[in-house]
Amino acid sequence: MDPTYIANLHTLLAQTVAPDTNVIKSATASLNQNYYKDPTCIPALYEILATSPEQNVRQLSAVELRKRISQGEGKLWSGVPEEVRRTIKTKVFENIMSEQASIVRHSMARVISSIANIELPLDTWPDLLPFLQQATSSPTATHREVGIFVLFSVLEAVIDALKEQTSSLFTIFSQLLVDPESTEVRVTTVRALGTLAQFIEADEKADIKKFQALLPGIIGVVSQSCASNNEDDARHGFDVIETLLILESPLLSKNIPDLVQFCLSVGANKSTDDEIRQMALNALNWTIKYKKSKIQSLNLAKPIMEVLLPIGSEADPEDNDEDSPSRLAFRAVDALATVLPPNQVFPPLHALVTGYMQSPDPGLRKSAMMAFGVTVEGCSEFIRPHMKSLWPLIDTGLSDPEPIVRKAACIAFACICEWLEEECAERHAVLLPVGMNVSCQTITKSDVATLFSQAIINLTEDPATQGPACTALDAYLEILELEIGNYLPMIMQRLTGLLATAPMNVKAIVTGAIGSAAHASKGNFTPYFEETMTRLRPFLSLTQDGEEMDLRGISTDAIGTIAEAVGKTAFTPYVPEIMKTAFEGVALGSARLKECSFLFFGVLAKVFGDDFGPYVPMVVPLLLESMKQNEGGTDELIEKLANENPDAFSTGATGAQLGNAMMSTDLAPGEAQVVDIDPTQAISVNSAIAIEKEIAADTMGVVFAATHNHFLPYLEPCTLELVEALQHYYEGIRKSAISSLFAFMQTFYELSGPEIWEPGARVTVPLHEKVRDLVQHTLAPILELWSSEDDKSVVSALCADLSETIAKIGPGLLDGHLEEICQNVKIILEGKSLCQQDPDAEEDEEPLEDQAEFDSVLISSTSDVVATLASVLGADFAQVFGTFLPLIAKNTAKNKSSTDRASAVGTIGEVITGMKNGITAFTQPILQITFAALSDEDSEVRSNAAFAAGVLIENSDADISADFQYMHILNALKPMFIVNDASTSPELHGRDNAAGAVSRMILKNSSALPLDQVLPVLYSALPLKNDYLENTPMYRGIFHLFRTNEAMMMNFVDVLVPAFGLVLAPDAGEQLTEEIRAELIQLIHHLKASVPGKVAPLAAVVPGL
Repeated sequence: MDPTYIANLHTLLAQTVAPDTNVIKSATASLNQNYYKDPTCIPALYEILATSPEQNVRQLSAVELRKRISQGEGKLWSGVPEEVRRTIKTKVFENIMSEQASIVRHSMARVISSIANIELPLDTWPDLLPFLQQATSSPTATHREVGIFVLFSVLEAVIDALKEQTSSLFTIFSQLLVDPESTEVRVTTVRALGTLAQFIEADEKADIKKFQALLPGIIGVVSQSCASNNEDDARHGFDVIETLLILESPLLSKNIPDLVQFCLSVGANKSTDDEIRQMALNALNWTIKYKKSKIQSLNLAKPIMEVLLPIGSEADPEDNDEDSPSRLAFRAVDALATVLPPNQVFPPLHALVTGYMQSPDPGLRKSAMMAFGVTVEGCSEFIRPHMKSLWPLIDTGLSDPEPIVRKAACIAFACICEWLEEECAERHAVLLPVGMNVSCQTITKSDVATLFSQAIINLTEDPATQGPACTALDAYLEILELEIGNYLPMIMQRLTGLLATAPMNVKAIVTGAIGSAAHASKGNFTPYFEETMTRLRPFLSLTQDGEEMDLRGISTDAIGTIAEAVGKTAFTPYVPEIMKTAFEGVALGSARLKECSFLFFGVLAKVFGDDFGPYVPMVVPLLLESMKQNEGGTDELIEKLANENPDAFSTGATGAQLGNAMMSTDLAPGEAQVVDIDPTQAISVNSAIAIEKEIAADTMGVVFAATHNHFLPYLEPCTLELVEALQHYYEGIRKSAISSLFAFMQTFYELSGPEIWEPGARVTVPLHEKVRDLVQHTLAPILELWSSEDDKSVVSALCADLSETIAKIGPGLLDGHLEEICQNVKIILEGKSLCQQDPDAEEDEEPLEDQAEFDSVLISSTSDVVATLASVLGADFAQVFGTFLPLIAKNTAKNKSSTDRASAVGTIGEVITGMKNGITAFTQPILQITFAALSDEDSEVRSNAAFAAGVLIENSDADISADFQYMHILNALKPMFIVNDASTSPELHGRDNAAGAVSRMILKNSSALPLDQVLPVLYSALPLKNDYLENTPMYRGIFHLFRTNEAMMMNFVDVLVPAFGLVLAPDAGEQLTEEIRAELIQLIHHLKASVPGKVAPLAAVVPGL
């Protein structure tokens, strides 16, 4: 080969690693233009790799050689004469064995793998496998290191060609995994096994068994890396473990207990570097999420939490975005609460929390509060009945002498506010220890709110607790609604003061709290509107990255909430200015600021409706532009990072190639990278962009629903973007895309001026042609996503949106899609959908009965689709209801959670109301379900059963009054009428539902009832206060009895008249339908003739009385 050509190429390669950027760029351009397009460069690069005395040039030549061999799917390599290729394939083994620099050897291994990727499938490199077997079994450790790294590289590149060698590979790996001399050999073997694992199919039982036999050795190697605090080796090991966790093949199942124990031991070991501890706790988190069935069946939640909570007692970093062992410990506790049945998580956690709160160690008390808070989301329904007894823990935490405990208590309280709203808003005397000294006998709900708010406000005055206290106050204000009016002046005085004095990061939280106060107080916020706007407007001009940009974004969001509270008229003068600053904010390019601006646009569109139309041409293109962004490692981002790191420039490398270089594994342990770019910067930016796109997708649906015709020019491009977003890797974007596509269908349907549809399987009122086209183009990909979606939250949201849209559009939406919808519903109710599968479950294992609360949410939202189908299809739903009924009924079994039982019985009741007399054929099996549910230990189940029994009696053509069935139902309903001031909300609703059920029995066959015994109990429930829908059967029953047995009813006039007055009062709200109200007034006029004195008090509410 021409020595001059090689020498010139050598010189240019040397220049590309020079410290002068101009020299680098010039050399790079020359290489790209004059060398890298010609196959001749391949043997020249190889010659430099084999002979250059300069290590960095050899390294760079190896990197470039690998690229050129792979270039154009091997076309450049194929252009090299065959005898030259054969020479390279022969000599490369000798060269790699004689190379002294580990980093160069690794790059040469990549060269070998790139050649193997081309040659092995063609069976034109017979010497490779013998070389690998010889090298990996060599008595020389360095040779074994070379052999296993080459094997690892080849596996990554072309594993299909080695599948037939799997048995011999397992033999090699079993020996190298316990290599007595070289840590590098052991660690690289683990990495190679991680690559091999990805190609073991679930039905390859023999390979699975062989792999499982090596798992203790894999864990042992990772354990050695952790013990020696070798961060790079540990990271490689945990990467493999996390890969094994997400694979469908059950490679880890038998070793889950050992893996959990290993992760816990490393995570809890304070002598281990924090980075490695965090890796272990992250791996534990993935283990909990992906191997939940094993964790559940082995009852590992308790021992896991016993280790995690002490880790949680450690100090946290100042930076809230920085990970630490303590924060990752709570993340794992959260994962346990989210994926496991709450009865496995909360009881042992409660015991730990109670004990830790008695500890003299403030770190343990902090850990107790934090652990309590993070479990609320996943265990909220389980906790709800016990919340009154749990409040003292929070109160104790809020008044703890140590700031770290008070901060943790504030965070825990904010979590409770989010998931247990009613329990937070209705607190009682347990609040007094942290509030003011007020008599328990005189405290009201408003007093409670004032007391607790004062307690939180006191914590906002302490710099040590200011931020978390403001977060807690924000969460509390969000849920108080009407009660906020009693102490809004105190709240606003404190919050506006903090806007002037608090640190920048706390101002952002305070601004969010002001937004929550506006949301809760609605029109009552008007007196504070002008001053608040005066204080917030300066924040809209902040431009510095970091805390300033966060404050600007939150201020934009909060102003939108304030606009919604004070209304269109009050906010109109501010619209031009605030919209201008919002557009300027978007132009700054901050993903966080764009997200907040999009939220603001959506809220303002809802407030102003069609009057927001002039802004649509400016807003929607921004949303589309956001959706079109590439958050998967953009060239611009990589270029920016590369400019900050000049050494990152590689010859001829594009931004994407630099991104690949960031992930390069060519480095030996402890060796410096040639490319020095922090990939976490890219990940952070890309995550922010994904969230921005989630908000953009959601805002599209909001703006169309609010502005109607103004949005139509953008309907098609937005639809296309949203349909494409259904395949996005981030579940938040998929959920927003689903939501907006369904909003598009509903809004476009409204704009078509539709006739009222009639229930039934046959479409009697066809959709407008353009609406039908939109439905066809959007519903089909949504249903396709439904069948393949593996995220429960996405499927739950899809079912909720689908149910709402079916209810609005009616049978026309189901035309051509009913069978597919019913099939998807059936699969979920059977527990067989993709998002319900556990790939690590053994074939002979029975499905676990207990479920996480998020599993219950999925079943509940799916059941709502069943109920909606019944209401839209009416009696025609009987054709498929027989398939669904047993699947719903199984969730009423005693071994199911109370939430599942209540949801199932409630679904049956809704189905009955939809099918009307079409339910007749199912009367007896439903009666059996409701009979059992009426005696359920849970009050919400009984309440729903009372409703279901009532509507079944009302709608079924079967004679339920026969065979003492009425008496059976009456006896079950009677205890539900006994309530008092201590009764729970489900018990109070149960009484109203029981009253509705008895009233329906009267309407259906009053002669089958002992009215003299029934009516006193029934009318003791008046006036109904919790479920006004039951007023309809109640008053229809009263009208019926006055028509058929007025003499008897006159005995109850003294009880009925006060109830009449309450429901007819001007401030009663919509307790009655217009039809019932009119008939009630007629009845009162009728009674005036016989008992004028008794109805006289109604003169104020009954015209003409």
